[in-house]
Amino acid sequence: MPVSTTSDGTPIWQRRTSRVQWLIFLAWLVGISLLLLCWKVISDNTMWVFVEDAGRQGSDLISRMTPPRWEYASQLWQPMWDTINIATLGTALGIALAFPVAFLAARNTTPHPLVRSLALTIIVSSRSINSIIWAMLLVTILGPGVLAGIIAIGLRSIGFVGKLLYEAIEEIHPTPVEAVSATGASRLQVMNYGVLPQVMPAFAGISVYRWDINIRESTVLGLVGAGGIGLQLNASINLLAWNQVSVIFLMIFATVLVSEWVSARVRQAII
Repeated sequence: MPVSTTSDGTPIWQRRTSRVQWLIFLAWLVGISLLLLCWKVISDNTMWVFVEDAGRQGSDLISRMTPPRWEYASQLWQPMWDTINIATLGTALGIALAFPVAFLAARNTTPHPLVRSLALTIIVSSRSINSIIWAMLLVTILGPGVLAGIIAIGLRSIGFVGKLLYEAIEEIHPTPVEAVSATGASRLQVMNYGVLPQVMPAFAGISVYRWDINIRESTVLGLVGAGGIGLQLNASINLLAWNQVSVIFLMIFATVLVSEWVSARVRQAII
């Protein structure tokens, strides 16, 4: 039975109608049927013999990865530096492109509905394609290397930064905008003095957060030839040099921890 309350907080019990009861039962039936169907599809396409043997295979792989070959770390500093540069420059590229797109996508700052539709299309297109897929396409076009990774990270970042920023623009308080407009200010002046001061803290936080995410994503772009430490990871896996793979994993883990700490400190200082 659903419960509603009066203005003084007194509960009022109401009996559901038969129609509502049947709709709830039908919703549960459809949900459970869909769950069972999905489980059947997954089960039919799973080789359970390998799943049963997964524990032994996992322990065997871990035994091959230990002890790590620590001397190999001296060869990873430059690739890791490339990974950090890919993330940083890619984030900067994505921010530079996402900033105007966000203002064109926000309802209260777009010059025309058609322009807003185009900006939203750009944002959705960027968010719908993972960075590693962007990297695969760009490696095919530009060739392997750091440049393809930077552009891939930048294209992926447009959608993330653009979406969060245009939502922040739409949520600004209208009073400062109206006050600046009342002085006879131009549209650019209204943006500069009425909109930007309200969204810049959010924009800074979004940018730093995206950089933190891009550090993680940049570590795997080398698997498709887009530069960074992923190249060494792919080479070590192909050579079955698991003690080198463990060193790469630990270095990636340490880098991600440091980037998380830096981004948290920067966001705390800005916001």
